[in-house]
Amino acid sequence: MRALSRAYPMDIEALKELLNDFKTGRVSEADVLERLRTLPFEDLGFAKVDHHRSLRRGFPEVVYGAGKTVDQIVSIAESMVAKKTNLLVTRCDLAAGEALLRRFPAGTWHAQARAFALEWKAKPRVGYVLVITAGTTDIPVAEEAAVTADILGCNVDRIYDVGVAGVHRLMAYQSMIEAADVVVVVAGMEGALASVVGAMSRAPVVAVPTSVGYGASFGGLAALLSMMTSCAAGVTVVNIDNGFGAGCAAAIIVAKARELAARIDKETAR
Repeated sequence: MRALSRAYPMDIEALKELLNDFKTGRVSEADVLERLRTLPFEDLGFAKVDHHRSLRRGFPEVVYGAGKTVDQIVSIAESMVAKKTNLLVTRCDLAAGEALLRRFPAGTWHAQARAFALEWKAKPRVGYVLVITAGTTDIPVAEEAAVTADILGCNVDRIYDVGVAGVHRLMAYQSMIEAADVVVVVAGMEGALASVVGAMSRAPVVAVPTSVGYGASFGGLAALLSMMTSCAAGVTVVNIDNGFGAGCAAAIIVAKARELAARIDKETAR
């Protein structure tokens, strides 16, 4: 029998492979039990790394870097990469990003997004997520959304600085908006761009209010409330500056849509 490495990735396909290996006698019962013993999570003392999340959600745990030390971030990343899972660390400062890049040179430090990504196992890109910003200052939050949707397996395009102060700029991209499966709209100030795009798109619109704006914007609260009271039907809103949440929501929508399409095709073929 071949030895069972604890560095195996653990998602649905890997679990099927493990069970098949046991069924055919390529791994022992003891090896399988040892692998499953550490499957739910790994206790690092300061963090309990959720190795089970890919089985539940379809993608691995994402590390929130803000408030963690560089050593803690790198240790959590090492635990995840040891399982051969894709890695995304959000809200990294420069020191954490550079440390991760030294430890994992195959990864990418996305400075604008303040995110580090390592794609251990390449995912086929499916669907089409379009990320739009009202202004240039909204780009860091938009980049967090774009990087997130990308590593979760989506094709991603970006349109930047097309806010309502010059709404004619947005109209030049009508065909891209119509082609998108999900549109992520990132805007500060009064957040009006989400309503405009919501009126133009047949796709789900995920709106991200940003903390960009003068005093009366209240750190993004004005944009948040504006987006939540949008007159365009179907606009969904995440928290202020939460690019990760928007990118994640977009990727989940794309994945579920493909699952539904595959199910319909299967039933139609019967």
